[in-house]
Order: sequence, then C-alpha cells, then structure tokens
Amino acid sequence: MSNELEAFLEYISVTRALSSRSVEAYRSDLLQIEEKTGATLLSLNSQKLLSILSIYSNKRTLNRKLSSVNAFFDFCYKKHFSEKNDKLKFAKIPKLLPKFLSYEKVKAGLSLIDRSSWIGARDYALILFLYASGTRISECLALRGEDIQGEWLHILHAKGEKERIVPLAKVAIKAIEVYKSMMPFESELIWLNYKNKSLSRISAYKITQKYLGVSPHVLRHSYATSLITGGADLRVVQELLGHSSLISTQIYTHIQKQNLKETLEVCHPMSGTDVTD
Repeated sequence: MSNELEAFLEYISVTRALSSRSVEAYRSDLLQIEEKTGATLLSLNSQKLLSILSIYSNKRTLNRKLSSVNAFFDFCYKKHFSEKNDKLKFAKIPKLLPKFLSYEKVKAGLSLIDRSSWIGARDYALILFLYASGTRISECLALRGEDIQGEWLHILHAKGEKERIVPLAKVAIKAIEVYKSMMPFESELIWLNYKNKSLSRISAYKITQKYLGVSPHVLRHSYATSLITGGADLRVVQELLGHSSLISTQIYTHIQKQNLKETLEVCHPMSGTDVTD
C-alpha cells in the first residue's frame, strides 16, 4: 500500500469519521488497483485507470470505483501530494425511481401479523418503527431503549458515525412498549431474536419480506414518500433521513411533481375540460 493511500484511509477514518464499512470499501477499491498494476495510484494516468476499471460492466459498480478514485485524487491534490486533480467522469445510469409502499399496503401487511406471541409483537413493532422513523436497517437494529426519549428518537449509530434526533409516532412507541412487555428477556437492545441475541439484518429482511414482500429499505423510501406527498419540504426530509447532501434526497422530487400534478387535476376547475373560444 502506498503512503498516499495509507494517509487517505487515515483521513476518511479519523478526520471525516466515516463508518468502518465505508473505509473498508474505499480501501478495497483503491488497493485493488495498486495490486493489479503493481504501481502507486498517483503514478497512473486517467487513461490507464479507465482501462483498468473497464472490466466492470455493471455501471453502478464502475461508478463506485470511480468515486473512490476521484475522492483519493482530490485528497492528494488538497494535501499537495499531487499537482493535478483530474476527475474521472461517471458512467451514465438511467434514473430508477425508488420503490415504495402506500400507507394502505403497509396497514394491510401489518394486519396479517399474529400479535398474540412476543415474536409477532416484535415483527409488528419492527415494521411500524421502520415506517414511522425512516431509519436505515443498521440504525434500527442498533437501537437501545435509552435511544427513545419521550416522542423523540436519538440515533447514535447513523451512517458515518453521525447523530440525529427525529420525532417518532406515538403508535410506533406504543407498539414497542407492548413488544417489550411481552419479551421474555432483559436486554439493552430492543430488537432481539428468540435466542436473546441481536436481530440480524437477514432476519429483519425475512420479516418485512414475509408480511410486505419488500426489503426494510423500501420502508425507508415509503417514509420519505409519505412525507413528500404530505407536503414536507425536501430540506426537512433530508434532515429526517440523515442525508449529508440534498442530492441524495432529490430522488423523491418526482413524487413531489406527481403529487402536484394530481392535485391540479383534482382541484383546478379547468382540469380535464375542453375549453374553446
């Protein structure tokens, strides 16, 4: 590993405080290039780098690699390790609209759960919590009892090791209280499996898939979509989701535009009429 790469990894780990998973992703992407070429990243020109990365036919994978390379070279330029700061252009990817569920579909899925057992109460509370909070599944599964203070959720384990506080619906809080009162274990963690161990991501996926037919992340999209269609400002949604950039939140603007169109069609007196002079 080159000295520059080692310095970059230390920078994103310590100064930028990225999660260990993100740091490992950068490390893997960049070290792979150095090992494949037997040369330092700074010694490779744009043409050589693009030639190496051309093996990735999946454009999303390619763009992740390009993002890692661009971040590294930007760091080296700012730290005066390099005099040039050429940015490699990303591959164009067709925009995919985020999948989401309507409130009615979420309620329909919840109605299928038998809440007479603590496992059923847990599944019900988990789905309600995900839809009511918009948390990432990693944030959800790290939740401790002390993280819910009144009607506020204090997220300590967010992406990038950041913190944020978001309001939590009373119905979700009540569901968690019922589940905890039925749970046969004592634990600081809220979401547990039948072995009194932390609920895994795979188990959480199986739960949402069983009752809703989707992954937990779709409930995060559903949360954001409900806010947008309800008239919430994008900046507010950005804060609630914990996005570091508004760019990440702008994937929901199509929902905002569609909602405006539907509102116009329903409310405007000239909508759907043929007006002639």
